[in-house]
Amino acid sequence: MVKIMAEKKHKKETKAKEKVSPKQIAERIKKSAEIMVKQIEKQEDPEFTTMQRGKSNVVWDEKKGYLALGDKEIKRTFLNIAHARKFMQTTLIMQKTQDYLLNNKTASIREIYYELKHTIKGTKENTFEGQDESDPIIVDLEHSVDTIREKLNLHANPKGTLYGNITLKDKMHNNDKFNASKLGRGGWSIMSRIEPEEIELLETDAEYLLVCETEAMFERLIEEGYPKPNKCLLIGTGGQAARGARRLIHRIHEELDLPVYVFTDGDPYGWYIYSVIKQGSMALAAHSEFMSVPDAKYIGMTLDDVKNYELENVTEHMKEGDVKRAKEMMAYPWFQNKEWQDQLKKAITQKIRIEQQALANKKLDFVATHYLPEKIRNNEFLP
Repeated sequence: MVKIMAEKKHKKETKAKEKVSPKQIAERIKKSAEIMVKQIEKQEDPEFTTMQRGKSNVVWDEKKGYLALGDKEIKRTFLNIAHARKFMQTTLIMQKTQDYLLNNKTASIREIYYELKHTIKGTKENTFEGQDESDPIIVDLEHSVDTIREKLNLHANPKGTLYGNITLKDKMHNNDKFNASKLGRGGWSIMSRIEPEEIELLETDAEYLLVCETEAMFERLIEEGYPKPNKCLLIGTGGQAARGARRLIHRIHEELDLPVYVFTDGDPYGWYIYSVIKQGSMALAAHSEFMSVPDAKYIGMTLDDVKNYELENVTEHMKEGDVKRAKEMMAYPWFQNKEWQDQLKKAITQKIRIEQQALANKKLDFVATHYLPEKIRNNEFLP
């Protein structure tokens, strides 16, 4: 009972954070700037505070079921020679993102880099020498004002596709309504910014969301007409899921109350893709509550499938890098269960992998007519 109450409280807090408006985020940036100004007026060294990133400050929150950022902070001061350049860059990005928010403008992380890059008057010093300098500052600002990049009106390159009977509304484009099953077989290209104030999820008759690692399998299932009779939505991630795709998966699960099943290749890389969707990643541990789906289940290829579906002749040899990754994954707290330990041990000892497309060895439509329906019907999921 206590656990259920805690989960409800956490979900309520997350929903509240997701509803924060652009003007509220802009106000947070303004308050940070005002603190700096007051410090200068008092002839004090102005400070910028953000969260420490890296493995040493990432924790596994077992109760919430995802990776989270710890509470270690770092302070950047203007009068510290080692910090001065970054401090200057931070204030530039603060000013520019606040401008975007107040004027309802968005920019890619590449565009803000170019907007702010210039030679400082009277010097030969550039504000930024490369995007590798501006990108980390954006992450610092995200953590400093407790938000995500997308709510700063910034975005990276989009990747991923949605297909199925779901109606959405684009609030930023004349409130256009569209259905992802009526945009041709290619579906809807998931934007990098998928926030509620921009894209509203209106309705669906789907009973679950199926996330596919490869675009080829995504296209195969559409060609076989899988989504409609099986009442599901499909998302193709094209490898590791991008931020926008992860955000949409999270929103569909939370707002439409749909189970999430993840379908990947049977190898450590594919299993790690599932892990990122379910528990989050170390790189984005601060944003797991907005992007992870702790309730997600794995329906993808396993090494047991090789024997169960007689696929011995279509396995691939694992590379040493894959074996090394499997050994690392065995130590992850979220893989400490019998089912995943068994799979990882088999990967290490057998040194084979099995791709999604290997199911075509049975028949092209086998994945849609047998494999997926049978696994779902029999609840053959990994945790």
